[in-house]
Amino acid sequence: MSEVGRASALIAAGTLVSRLTGVVRTILLVTVLGSFASRAGDAFTVANQLPNTIYEIISYGLLTAVIVPQIVRSAAHADGGRTFISKLFTLGTVVLLVTSAVATLCAPLLVELFAPSFDPDQQALATVLAYWCLPQIFFYGLYSLVGEALNARKVYGPFTWAPIVNNVVSIIGFGLIGLFFGTDLSSVADWTPGMITALGATATGGIVVQAGVLLLFWRRTGLHLRPDFRWRGVGLGDIGRLAGWTFAMVIVRTLAGLVQTRVVTEASGDGASAFAMANAWLVFMLPYSIIVMSIGTPYFTRLSEHAHEGRDDDVRTDLSASIRVTGLLITIAAAALMVAAVPATRVFVNAADQAVAAAPVLVAFLVGLIPLSILFVIQRAFYAYNDTRTPFFFTVIQCALFVVLVLVAQATLPVEQLAAGIALGQSISTAVQVVIAALLLRRRMRWLGARSWLVSYGRFVLAALPAAGAGWLVYLLMGGDAGWTTADKLLGALGTAIICGVAFAVYLGALTLLRAPELRPVLSRLQRFLPGDR
Repeated sequence: MSEVGRASALIAAGTLVSRLTGVVRTILLVTVLGSFASRAGDAFTVANQLPNTIYEIISYGLLTAVIVPQIVRSAAHADGGRTFISKLFTLGTVVLLVTSAVATLCAPLLVELFAPSFDPDQQALATVLAYWCLPQIFFYGLYSLVGEALNARKVYGPFTWAPIVNNVVSIIGFGLIGLFFGTDLSSVADWTPGMITALGATATGGIVVQAGVLLLFWRRTGLHLRPDFRWRGVGLGDIGRLAGWTFAMVIVRTLAGLVQTRVVTEASGDGASAFAMANAWLVFMLPYSIIVMSIGTPYFTRLSEHAHEGRDDDVRTDLSASIRVTGLLITIAAAALMVAAVPATRVFVNAADQAVAAAPVLVAFLVGLIPLSILFVIQRAFYAYNDTRTPFFFTVIQCALFVVLVLVAQATLPVEQLAAGIALGQSISTAVQVVIAALLLRRRMRWLGARSWLVSYGRFVLAALPAAGAGWLVYLLMGGDAGWTTADKLLGALGTAIICGVAFAVYLGALTLLRAPELRPVLSRLQRFLPGDR
């Protein structure tokens, strides 16, 4: 097995377990908070997404765009990068501490900013929960900082497996809350100070444990760090220049997210709102995380190495291989989950009619699954060349288009369909973004080989059509919206598995008939997950 193959397998296995335990965590959270149109659920979602927003900034912005390539380059220093990384980690820790403290003090302002449509009681609940959740920023950032350093040193496992511990802590905590305080606590009036403390402590405690577990693996980097506040003279100015564009991009993305949250919370209590969108996003992220992240993360480290060495042909090869391999799997994942949207949504709601009402949100997100998977690879190709400026510009276009589409949805759609309209707007804007990004990367590298990607995706879509048809037929034979797959959460999960399994089998058969050259290497990778195959 190649180095990238081993890393992809390790990350995929860890991501799969992490996401599955995350599903269990969310099921328990839905059981406690209620699901569809839950005012308490929307309050918790707004509070808990505040630190998550910062985490995404750190994980997918500054760290991925700047720090991984810099750590890879620092390995060539005389001391193996120890001095550079010590300074970097000291600076990062200080920034995280200050940011966490300021954000926590500003909790009431942040809740008012993101959810002005909440009534006073709902806003008060969200604010108290935000005081509990916002310190997560420091521990999310520490987890990301250490994890990206481990990835840059080709130690991939801990970063992927540590979130499982977080999920276990949350599963225990949410389970105990349901046991002692009851379930379906969707009304804001249901929540006492003791219950709020239990919910906030569980949410933040899991993140603290997750970061602590990752620190146990630091020795594998071979680096011995010490606090170093002498931040000049080791190229931190270059990092600041690169991070400037990334920071600007983050501001734009945050503003777009702010508009989304302000608009979707108008539906709180009346239809799918922030909590329902978060649960649909979790389902959407299952294939994205397992397939795209597991394959793309090792490729990104190799892309950075090849770009640093000026081996553009190898960069193109890695880029093409990553996009085509992920595309084969992500296409059927999108198609299968679309036809299984109702039973998949049933896992995260408490009634069949709620699943039917919320399923369009998942379908709308899935429209953008393929473009987002391609964007993941293309954007990291820019980062590998230390180019954070170009991603800023195509992200500005995406965010501007998304905001326009959100406002159009707000003006034209009934409140019950608002969340689905916003999700579709995100998918459309992402598709436009990936086209622009690919054209800009082609201009930079002069030749990209995009025609081979399009041919491959044409085969994948052609094979996915009969696969989706077969999955839909199975769904109808099982009773459709009124069938047994919507009777409860467990049956929803079972129905989703059956539909997706049938669709995947038909898809493999169709690709075999089409003689897709990408099929053999993907099957070879999948076989490594089978018991006894080593």
